[in-house]
Amino acid sequence: MVAAPFAPPSSSATFNLAHFKTQAHALGFADVSVADFASLPQANEKLSQWLASGQHGSMDYLERNVALRADPAQLLPQARTALLLRMDYLPAPQAQLASHLARDKLADAAQVSLYAQGRDYHRVLRSKLGKLADALALAHPNHGFRAFTDSAPVMEVELAQASGLGWRGKHTLLLSRDSGSFFFLGGILSTLDLTPSAPISSHCGQCTACITVCPTQAITAPYQVDARRCISYLTIEHEGAIDPALRPLMGNRIYGCDDCQTSCPWNKFAQPSGLADFTPRNGLNSAQLLDVWAWSETQFLSRTEGSAIRRIGHARWLRNIATALGNALKATPNDDAAIRGALTQHANHPDAAVREHVAWALNQ
Repeated sequence: MVAAPFAPPSSSATFNLAHFKTQAHALGFADVSVADFASLPQANEKLSQWLASGQHGSMDYLERNVALRADPAQLLPQARTALLLRMDYLPAPQAQLASHLARDKLADAAQVSLYAQGRDYHRVLRSKLGKLADALALAHPNHGFRAFTDSAPVMEVELAQASGLGWRGKHTLLLSRDSGSFFFLGGILSTLDLTPSAPISSHCGQCTACITVCPTQAITAPYQVDARRCISYLTIEHEGAIDPALRPLMGNRIYGCDDCQTSCPWNKFAQPSGLADFTPRNGLNSAQLLDVWAWSETQFLSRTEGSAIRRIGHARWLRNIATALGNALKATPNDDAAIRGALTQHANHPDAAVREHVAWALNQ
C-alpha cells in the first residue's frame, strides 16, 4: 500500500523536483524525470515512416494528430517541459513471472497479459496524475499543466527515454536498470522551464532474447515491430477475423502477450508495486479457457468492470478464446469432447468472426 498520504507541494514560486518526487512516491510512483521536447521531431519522423509502411494495422487513431506529437505546445499552450513518471505494476514480480511462464506451457490455461489482470491502469494513473497536476497548478498559479497517460497524442516512451527514465529496448518498450519493463508511464506537460534530466545509454548489448522468443516474429528487426503480427495487437486492437496463418502461433494467449518482456534479462530487477489496484482480479492469473469461454456477456461485463479487458467487448473475447481452444484441441493427444462441446455452443454466434474462429477451432 502507499506509505504516506498525498500532500500538495509548497506554494514556493520555485519548483522543487525533490519535493515533487516525494509526493509522487507517496501516490505510488516509483520514479520521476524531466524532459524537454528536442527529440520529438526526429522521433515523430520515424513514427510517420512506420505509419506509411502500414505496420500499424487498423490502429487508424495513430494517424490522427501526427503533428501534435512533435509539438506538445499545441496541446498545452507555451508548454516547455514534461514531467515523466513511472509506476510499477507487479505486486509480486518474481512469483508472478514464474507462474506466468509456467502457464505458457499449459494448453488449457487462459493466458492474460500481466498488466491487464488488475484494475485498468488508465483509471489509476489518471486519478493520481490529476492530483499532482492540480497541486502543481496551486503551487504555480501563473503556469499551466496537463496530465496524460495514453489520453493525448504525446510520445510518452520517447520523452521518458530522452529524460533518462530508461532506454528503449529492442522490443521498442522502455527498459530500466532498476525495474526492467513491467511499469506504466504517465506524465504532466508543463509551462515551467525545468532542467531536463540526463538520458542514459542502452544496456541491451548483443542480447536478442525478445526478438527470438516472439511467437509470431512480430519484432522484425531490433527496434522494429510489425503490429500486424503482434499478439497484443491481434487480441486487443484488431477487429474481425485473425489471419489463419497466425492463429496456431498464438497458443493460449487470449488478451495481450508478455513473451518479449518475460524473456528479457533486465526483468529480474522488476520491482513490486505498492498499489493494491494491480492485484489480479477474478482469478485472471489462474483461469482456464473453458471457464472464461462459459462467461455470458453479462458475466463478462460484470467480471471485467474496471478492467482494461472490458473495452474489447464480449464478441472479441470469445474470438480470442476460440482461437486458444482450437490450439488446445490440437495439442490434446486424444480428441477432447469437452472442448468440442463447448465450442459448438457458439457455432451460430451472431458475430461473424466468432463463428469463423469456432469453425476453425473445431477443425483443429
